[in-house]
Parts: sequence; structure tokens; C-alpha cells
Amino acid sequence: MPLRLTVMSTLSLYFHPKPLLRRKTPRTAVAITRLLSLSAATCQSRLVFLKPLSSLSSAAVESESSSISSTSQNPKSIDPRYLSCSLPEKKPLKVAVLLSGGVDSSVALRLLHAAGHSCTAFYLKIWFQEDFENYWSECPWEEDLKYAKAVCDQVDVPLEVVHLTDEYWNNVVSYIIDEYRFGRTPNPDVLCNTRIKFGAFVDAISGMKFDFIASGHYAKVVHPDSGNKDEPSTLELSKDMVKDQTYFLSHLSQSQLKGLIFPLGCIQKEEVRGLAKLFGLPNQDRKDSQGICFLGKIKFSEFVARHIGEEEGVILEAETGDFLGRHRGFWFYTIGQRQGLRLPGGPWYVVEKDVKNNVVFVSRNYFSVDKRRRIFRVGSLRWFNGSPPRQISQLQCKVRHGPGFYNCDVAIEVDGNGHEIAVVKLSEDDQGLAAGQFAAFYQESTCIGSGVILESWDDQGFPVCARALEIARMEDKSKLGKPVKIKVIAQSRDEESDQNERLKLNLASVNSETAASNERMQSQRVTRSTSPLKWLQQLVDKLSQVF
Repeated sequence: MPLRLTVMSTLSLYFHPKPLLRRKTPRTAVAITRLLSLSAATCQSRLVFLKPLSSLSSAAVESESSSISSTSQNPKSIDPRYLSCSLPEKKPLKVAVLLSGGVDSSVALRLLHAAGHSCTAFYLKIWFQEDFENYWSECPWEEDLKYAKAVCDQVDVPLEVVHLTDEYWNNVVSYIIDEYRFGRTPNPDVLCNTRIKFGAFVDAISGMKFDFIASGHYAKVVHPDSGNKDEPSTLELSKDMVKDQTYFLSHLSQSQLKGLIFPLGCIQKEEVRGLAKLFGLPNQDRKDSQGICFLGKIKFSEFVARHIGEEEGVILEAETGDFLGRHRGFWFYTIGQRQGLRLPGGPWYVVEKDVKNNVVFVSRNYFSVDKRRRIFRVGSLRWFNGSPPRQISQLQCKVRHGPGFYNCDVAIEVDGNGHEIAVVKLSEDDQGLAAGQFAAFYQESTCIGSGVILESWDDQGFPVCARALEIARMEDKSKLGKPVKIKVIAQSRDEESDQNERLKLNLASVNSETAASNERMQSQRVTRSTSPLKWLQQLVDKLSQVF
């Protein structure tokens, strides 16, 4: 019996289809419906991802291991296709490898070693003990460094520790704090790559004469042949479109790009986990880090509060000027945000901010047709070829990290200061555009450059009424008295239809969310005594969380 039919029949044994597909959240219905509609091959690959949920998947584990190396479990006979992004044809190279103690960078190191290169590992140590003694009862880098050393010891690779706390503070943290003060939403990870990992670190080891710098990023760099060294290197999408990190690397300079190797650019994430087991890495089961670059488990809102502080302000309804509540500082909010407002009768969304008067404007009509956005401006442009592409129509654009692209047209203008500005028109509306974030541009699979989003609306802000603007300018807002009692607005059929339409649009990202969730599922383990019923219940719960 085909695998898909087996799954369908098995699910039907334990779950009545109507209640299952009509749970309170529509994501469960979508998850099950999509699972049952997959082809046999696709369904099988998805179920392999879910193997940690059941002991029944041991065959899949063996299959996955054999696919990594069909002839031997000896790392010396590793499949050459896994080395294709490690430049094995140019061996031996002298490579500096950024090693964080995580699985990705560790596998990258071992691939470069297997490709025949001479590697030296470097751990970047950044420490804010005086600022966050209440958050870190133990040194956050001790465990990371322990794993990094253990990985290096397996293959006798030297490990060096580089201290970059001052550089990180001066080049990343201070910039982030300033951007938040101005009401913008910066991207710490992009800055961390350009200014620290491939900036300050490269400067710190410049006297050691390495041929390349390598890391565990999911991206691919294509370098010109040795006879064409004057030709530019190109940044290409990785094989794993969900994990692809070209967005975070899109603001590098050409000189930075020319010195980089990304061994994982030719490999899927699940293959990386398999290689970690094949190499016997001591951190093979370690979870992927989820925190902001070098801040780890610190909540970023607490980090901002510590360095900017709190200042009470008012929340006003954009359409009416009604005083709805108070907030602790406009810098804690970004355009499109709905969490943390604590207002009844929602959902409410942040639509504008008055930085000068510390006022946050909100609306329940964030998604109305006349307020959708697809045109925005981008500054601080950086192109890998040094200039904008000749063909600036029919490009692709990412406005956030993830597998999703927009088709777009770009027009280049010059502002009053003589700086190039890109006016970007997306093929679809995007409600999450925020000034300070990056927009990365692509021609097919090649990332050609990026810039910082300057404005998040079509030539103007969200239409805030005159009364709201007048109240925002009041010097003594204590005169406003108590917040108004918010009326719950009954949802009309048109609004309900509009929300349903947005739900359909959001389902376009279901495949990417599924793949991302597979990684989270792989880090969870269930004992071999798990019953089929319990396994299926867990499967449905996982899918409902994702979809």
C-alpha cells in the first residue's frame, strides 16, 4: 500500500476526520489536509523528518545514515558531493574557521578538514558580565567553548579564542540602541556579520595570512577561476531554502565576500545533522541556538530596557485620537506589532510612532485594503558588483529572513545629499515592512546586494487623524484622564471574508513552516515504548503548532 494511503488509513483509525479538521485553530486542519495530499515521495521525506517522535522510524534512521555514505561509515570515504562547497580542488588551503560550539559550525570544520585543508578554529568571546549578572548565573560561553574544544580535539585542529567585546559594543550594540531611539527596527544579525564576524574578526587575524575565512552559514560563495581573479565573487542561495542565510549576508562588501567559504551551502539541514552523527561529534544532539547574535538567552526587550530605559507614553487610536492606554517607551514597538499592547477588543496593531512625543498609534484596521503596502524606499545600498544591476525590473526581494521572495521592480534615485535610493515596488502587499530592517535583492539564485528600509508605507505614513496628532503634541498628557472604555466591534461579513483571504495567503508559507518545524521536532526524543496512538496524537499536536 502506498505510504500516503497508509498514513490516511492509520489516521482514520484514531481520529474522526470531522472533529480533527474542525478544531478551533485552522492550522490543524491545514496541517492534516496538506499531509494527506502530499505525494508518496514527499510524504515519506516529511515523515522521516519526524522520526524522533517514534521508535517505528528506526528504518528511516538507517536509511538516512546510509544516504550520507553508501559505502562506509568511515568519514574518510565521505560522499564527495558534501565537500563541493569546501573547495577540495584547491587543497591545501589555510582556512580560519569560526567555531561557535554548535552543530553547524562544527560540521563545517570537519568538512573542510575532510577536503584536505589546514584549519585553525576561532571562538569569538563576547561578554557583558557587568551588565547582565542577573541573567547569567554562569558564564554563557563556557559550555560553547567546551564543545568547540572537544570538536577540535577529535581531529587535532588548534583552537584560538578571540576577544571582541569592545568591538561588538561599539559597532553593533551602540548602533542598535541609536536606531531604536530614532524609532527604527534594526537587524542585529546583519550587522553582526558585516561588522564583527567578517569585519573586526578579520582585522584581528589579518597578520596570520589565511587564504579564506569559513563559518557554518547556509549560503554559497562562488569564486572566479584563478585566471580571472579580478572578476567578482557571487553570493548564491544555499541548497536548503528554509535555512538559507543569504539575507543575513547580503550587506557584506565584495572584498569581504572574496575571502569567505561556506561549506554548508551545498547541504540540507537534515544532512548536516546526519553528518554530525557520522563524524561522531560530541555536540551532535545539541539544539540550534535561537537567540540574537552573541546575546544568547537574554531577552532583547530587556536588553533594550537596560540601555535605553523606560519612559511612560500614551497609546492613541489612529483613526479617532481616543486615549486607549499607556506604554513604557515607543522603542519597544515596531510597525505591525500586535503583541504586548494589552488592549481589549482587538486585535490591535502598531501603525505609527511619534518619536518626539513618545506616542504609539494603533489601529484595528491594519489590514484594510486602502492601507496595504507594496512600495517602499531603501537606502545605504550595497551591491556586490559595486553598482546596481543593469536590469532593475523583474528582480526578487526578501524583506526578512526566510524562504519567501517577492517579485519586484527597482528604480534608482538620488536624494538631496547625493546618495542613491532604491524605490522598490513589490508584486504583492506586505504588512510587516519596518524602517531599519534590510531588503535583500536577488537575480534568480544570486544575491546581488541589499539596503536598509527607510520608509514602510507608500510615500506616506498610516493615515493618523488630526485629533490624534494634536493630542500627541500635548505637553501635559495627564489632562487626558483615564483611558476610554474600548468598544468591542462586531466583525462584519466583509471583514471576516478579508481575514479569510489573508489566511489563504498565509498558507502559501506552509511548506517553509513545515520544514522549519522539522528541525525543532528533531531535537525532541520519545522513548521506544511510545504507542502508535500516542505517536499520532503527538504528530497532530506538532502539526497544529506549525500550521
